[in-house]
Amino acid sequence: MRILLVVYDNDSYIHWFPQGLAYIASALRGKGHDVVIYNQDVYHWPERHLKEYLDSEKFDVVGVSVIAGYYQYRKLLKISEAINQSRNRPYYILGGHGPSPEPEFFMGKTGADAVVIGEGEITIAELMDAISGKRALSSVQGIAYKENGQFWQTERRRLIENIDEIAYPAWDLFPMDHYALLRSFPAIENKERCLPVLSGRGCTFKCNFCYRMDEGFRPRSTGSIIEEIRVLRKNYNISCIEFSDELLMNSEERTADICRGILASGIKVKWGCNGRLNYAKPGVLKLMKDAGCVFINYGIETLDQKVLNNIKKGLTLKMINEGVQNTLDAGISPGLNIIFGNIGETREALMLGVDFLLKHSDYSQMRTIRPVTPYPGSPLYYYAIEKGLLKDCEDFYEKKHLNSDLLAVNFTDMTDKEFHGALFEANKVLIESYFDACSKRAVERARKLYFDNDTSFRGFRQG
Repeated sequence: MRILLVVYDNDSYIHWFPQGLAYIASALRGKGHDVVIYNQDVYHWPERHLKEYLDSEKFDVVGVSVIAGYYQYRKLLKISEAINQSRNRPYYILGGHGPSPEPEFFMGKTGADAVVIGEGEITIAELMDAISGKRALSSVQGIAYKENGQFWQTERRRLIENIDEIAYPAWDLFPMDHYALLRSFPAIENKERCLPVLSGRGCTFKCNFCYRMDEGFRPRSTGSIIEEIRVLRKNYNISCIEFSDELLMNSEERTADICRGILASGIKVKWGCNGRLNYAKPGVLKLMKDAGCVFINYGIETLDQKVLNNIKKGLTLKMINEGVQNTLDAGISPGLNIIFGNIGETREALMLGVDFLLKHSDYSQMRTIRPVTPYPGSPLYYYAIEKGLLKDCEDFYEKKHLNSDLLAVNFTDMTDKEFHGALFEANKVLIESYFDACSKRAVERARKLYFDNDTSFRGFRQG
């Protein structure tokens, strides 16, 4: 079958290699299908271009994968309109974090014929067999579909136990030179090429605001990870890796094992990852630094212990403070992520977050505080519905979640106006502090240029 996979334009200066879709492309191609990638993200084509492309080409299937965001939802509606209006409309499949928890809603809004729910490599291959008449749709686990105008959802598919067996992403189908030059974390030079690698799937923690498609955690073997890095270095001249999974630092032991594997391989590569502050111990961080780690993104969420307990974060203030300081002491840049407005949170908790960022930020990135959002599928989403703060998925996407920096559902005792006022004052302090640090760095560069004859200077307006 001939299949078109659409990578939507996220209207951002920096965007991510579509790793999930690349895994799906690889799985489809492994079953003998002809896969074509439509890179709206790279070329910024309007949706009418997709319609015209489908009018002029013949595909059996078109697939789109989206995460659960306000922009992505509205982008999906536009893409769906183009697909549905095309003269040669193919069989239309959705996938990803967005539609997986609420497939019936998404199918109704987009006119899609089917949704792949959760992990898709095996499911998508079986779904192709069903579309081509080799098996019944009802026999494919992990999908939702419509038949004779009626909605059906099959039993969830068991997870792939050994994810080392999953084929590498189909990198060769994508414009890799474009993606490799999109820098996405601090300490990467302009000339360096960076791509993501998945070290595992899932997470063992149960934060109330987090939705994940699959329960538990399945790590890849260190050998498999190292081999993928070798392939990326050989084929795409990659010098930086961003580990894209939810949590590379799943334990001290696993983190250390990956680092020892990188060191033993002799590969010289910079890398960043998502981490947990309860595992941010000096010995592990030194090993990470020695193995090339330059950035760890941490989910802190709040500096109020009561709220940390409410949201089931599994952290204490002691872990947070010691972990961030240990990271800085190791010479690794920390990404400090704080959100505001979860159950039981107050204005005072917001200011504790501001004070923490002012104290610990290395100003390698601008850090602001966003409101918590109860994405469909998360425990917080169902809590909001239970408490009457949210009606359903349509209420969330059509009326509440209009921007990630604006309040979707208010879980605090403040009015919405008071909430946004408090968030403005907090972020005003953080923004001014960041640009003050930038200004001081620029002045110091000028001093070194003119008084120390710094010949490495490349201009004040450099990117």
